[in-house]
Amino acid sequence: MSHEDFPTDEPAVVTCGLPYANGDLHIGHLRGYIGADAFSRALESLGQETAYVSGSDMHGTPVAVNAEREGVDPEDFALEWHEQYEETFPQFAVDFDNYGHTHDETNTELTREIVRTLDDEGYVYEKEIQVAYDPQADQYLPDRYVEGTCPYCGAKARGDECDEGCQRHLEPGEVEDPTSAITGNPAEYRERTHKFFAVSEFADYLTEFLDCLEGTSNARNQPRQWIEDGLQDWCITRDMDWGIDYPSDEDGEEDLVLYVWVDAPIEYISSTKQYAERVGADAYDWEDVWRADGEIVHVIGRDIIQHHTIFWPAMLEAAGYNAPRAVAATGFITINGKGLSTSRNRAIWAKEYLDEGFHPDLLRYYLTTTGGLQQDVDFSWDAFQEKVNGELVGTVGNFWYRSLLFSHRNYDGTPETDVSDEVESRIEAAIDEFHGAVNNYSLREVGLAATRLAQFGNEYIQRNEPWKLTDDAPDRAAQVIRDCVQLAKAVGVLLYPIAPGKAQALWEQLGEDGDVADAEVEAALAAPPRTFEEPAELFETLEDDRVAELNDALETRIEEAASGTDAGGTTDGDDGPDAAAAETESDDTTGGESAGMTDTDDLEPLLEDRISFEDFQDLDIRVGRIESAEGIDGADDLARLEVDIGFETRQVVAGIKQLHDLDELPGTRCILLANMEPAELFGVESNGMVLAAGEDADLLTTHDDAALGEKVR
Repeated sequence: MSHEDFPTDEPAVVTCGLPYANGDLHIGHLRGYIGADAFSRALESLGQETAYVSGSDMHGTPVAVNAEREGVDPEDFALEWHEQYEETFPQFAVDFDNYGHTHDETNTELTREIVRTLDDEGYVYEKEIQVAYDPQADQYLPDRYVEGTCPYCGAKARGDECDEGCQRHLEPGEVEDPTSAITGNPAEYRERTHKFFAVSEFADYLTEFLDCLEGTSNARNQPRQWIEDGLQDWCITRDMDWGIDYPSDEDGEEDLVLYVWVDAPIEYISSTKQYAERVGADAYDWEDVWRADGEIVHVIGRDIIQHHTIFWPAMLEAAGYNAPRAVAATGFITINGKGLSTSRNRAIWAKEYLDEGFHPDLLRYYLTTTGGLQQDVDFSWDAFQEKVNGELVGTVGNFWYRSLLFSHRNYDGTPETDVSDEVESRIEAAIDEFHGAVNNYSLREVGLAATRLAQFGNEYIQRNEPWKLTDDAPDRAAQVIRDCVQLAKAVGVLLYPIAPGKAQALWEQLGEDGDVADAEVEAALAAPPRTFEEPAELFETLEDDRVAELNDALETRIEEAASGTDAGGTTDGDDGPDAAAAETESDDTTGGESAGMTDTDDLEPLLEDRISFEDFQDLDIRVGRIESAEGIDGADDLARLEVDIGFETRQVVAGIKQLHDLDELPGTRCILLANMEPAELFGVESNGMVLAAGEDADLLTTHDDAALGEKVR
C-alpha cells in the first residue's frame, strides 16, 4: 500500500463484510453494502483502478442452526439465500465486480492453502480445551449452539461472541453457565483437542499496523486495548460437520472444520481472484493487490472490528499477503430512535422498501449522508421524508430541473458561451471537497459536496434572475444559464457515487454520450452538449399522507410481532456478525409497572458499549443560553438558534421547531456539546449540538445559575 492520497498508481479493492446466508436483508445490512459501493464508485471517479468484491458467508453455526430448524441441508439452505442476495443487491445499485460465496471451490482451496502455510510457518499448534457438550443431544456445542454469560462483563453471550455486552470475541470454553441452544438444558464442559493460531506472536506487528491504518477512528483505537490487555491465541477449529474441513496431514483426516472467521475474510481474496480471472490479469491483477502493494479497503460493521484488525491482519502477515490500508467501521441503525429488532419486526426490510416503489438512490442518499460513517444512524420515515424533500427534491432536483428547462426553452440546450470564472472556481472547489472527502473516508462529505454545489447553483440563479435579463441583457442571460447548465452537470458527476441512477438520468437529459460511471471528476468542468431535449423532473416529493401510511404499517408490524401474530419477514434474530452494518437488538428490554418506575419498553435500550473516562473528557459540554430562535424555511422540524456559551455565541441547528414555542426560548439555559463537528442543514451551518431528552426534546438545563461557558463534568 502507498498511503498516498487517492488516486494512486496501485490497484485498489474495496470489500464489505460478508452477510450470513440465513435471512432477509434489511437497511441495517444495506448501510454497509451501499456505503462500500459508494466509496468504490468515488475511487473510480478519481481515476483509481478499483474492484468492489464480497460474497455470502455460507458457513458457521447461524446457517447450520437455521438449516436444522427447517430440516434442510445447510448447503441448500445457504445457497437459496445467496441467490436471493445476488438478486437484491443490484436493485439498490450495489454493483459488485464479483460476488461469490465461501463454499465455492476457489475459497475452499485458498483457505486450505493459507491454513497450511500458517501451519508450515509454525503458527498453528494443538491444545486441549474445554468445549461445551449437550449430553441429551449427544453432541458438542460450538459457537451459537451454546449460550451463557460473558466472563468479562457478565452480559448474556453466545459461544463465540459477547454480542449483547462488551462485544468481545470469546474462545470455546469461556462462556460461563453454558446452556444448549438445541435442547435448552444446561451444558457441560468436556476436554477436546483443537487447533490454535498463535495471534499473540503478532502483538508488535499489529501495533505497527494500527499506527498506519486509515479509515475510521473506532477501527484504529478499539483494538489497542485488546493488545494492551495481552492477545490471546485464537482457536481456529470447531466440532461441526458444516464448514471447510481442516487441511489433513499425511497421517490422516482431521475430524474438525475451520472456524467460520478463518474462511470468511479469505473470501475477500477469493472473490478478487475470481474477478481477475474473469477480466484477465492485464485488466486487473489480484496478486498486485493482495501479494504486492495494492490498496485494500474494508468497510465493515463496528461489531466485527476485532476480526478485521487483529485476527485478519495477523493471518495475512503470517501467510505472506498484503495488509489492509484502511478499515472503515460503520455505526448501527436504529428505527424511530429504538434498537433495530428483527424478532420484533422493528426493521425496514430491503424487499419492503422496494415494494413501496421508492427509487434506490433515495435510500442510498439517506444512509450515506445522515451522520458520519462510524456514527449510529436513526431511520424514520419522517426523517427520510425530510431528507428527500429538503435536499434531493428541494435543492438538487429543483436546481437541475429549473436550469435545464430554462436553458432548453430559451437556447435549445447549452448557450454558446464559456463558463464564468466564478462558477468554474466554485466547481473546482467542489471537486477538491470531493477529493478530500474520499481520502478522509467520509461518505457524508462526498454526497454533500454535490448538494452544496446545487445549493450554490440555486442561490446563483436566484441572485442573477436570468428570466429578467433575456430581453434587456441577452448576453448576460446566456452567461448565467451557461453557468447553471455547467453546475448541473458538475452536480451530477459528483453525486454519481451516492445516487448513480439519478446521475445517469441527468447525464442522458443533458445529451451526454455513454455512462456517467465512465466520467471522472474532471468531467464536471467539461462543456455540456450544445443541444438537449426538454428535461423531466428527476425527484418526486414524498407526501405527508404516504409517510403516515408507512408509519402506521411499521407500528402494526411491531405490535403483531410483540403479540405473537404473523409478522412476516423476520429472521429469528440471526443476522450474523459478518453483516456489514449489524443491528442492535432490544428484545430483552422489560418494563417495571411499580410506582415511580418508567415502562422501559417505551425507552431506547441502554448502550452496552462502555466508554472510558478519557473518552468522556474528550467531550466539551458547556452551559449556554439561547439568545434567539427562529424556524428554518423549508424545514418542518429545524430551528436556527443563537447560543451564548460565554466565550462566544454559536449558531446551532436543532430539531425543535414543532416541539417548542420558539418565541419563548430566548433566555433559556441549555447544555451544548461544543466540540461537535460543524454540519450544514438546509443551507444553515450548525456549530454544536443542544442536548435534549425524549421525543418531546426536553431541553437539558442547570439547577442553579452556573456561569455561561462552564464545562459539564
